[in-house]
Amino acid sequence: MPRAIHHPNTDDIDLATVLRALGDPARLMIVRLLAEQGEQNCAALQSKLDMPVSTCSYHLRLLREAGVTRTRAAGTERWMSVRQADLDARFPGLLDALDADADREPGSVPGSSIAL
Repeated sequence: MPRAIHHPNTDDIDLATVLRALGDPARLMIVRLLAEQGEQNCAALQSKLDMPVSTCSYHLRLLREAGVTRTRAAGTERWMSVRQADLDARFPGLLDALDADADREPGSVPGSSIAL
């Protein structure tokens, strides 16, 4: 019998844990890809990110354990998606802020013309 995939309950998702998970550029890119393109399997994400499968799996596990993504088993494949509704319920505007941040110039300070 296949092992169940653990996901934290919505009420157990902790902001510090979510921010720690999203603090890594690779994991942030994974979340942005999933938000833009919808549910993806590990192979598709791995090829888009150009990283070893083991590294991709590691980042996906951390995002799932933080409550940012949901993993669905389909045979031998695993499909990941962003827990949009759960994150919006716990932290309204968080994902919108990540999306807005993606549009700004790297190294700039939000809300100003100062570049770092």
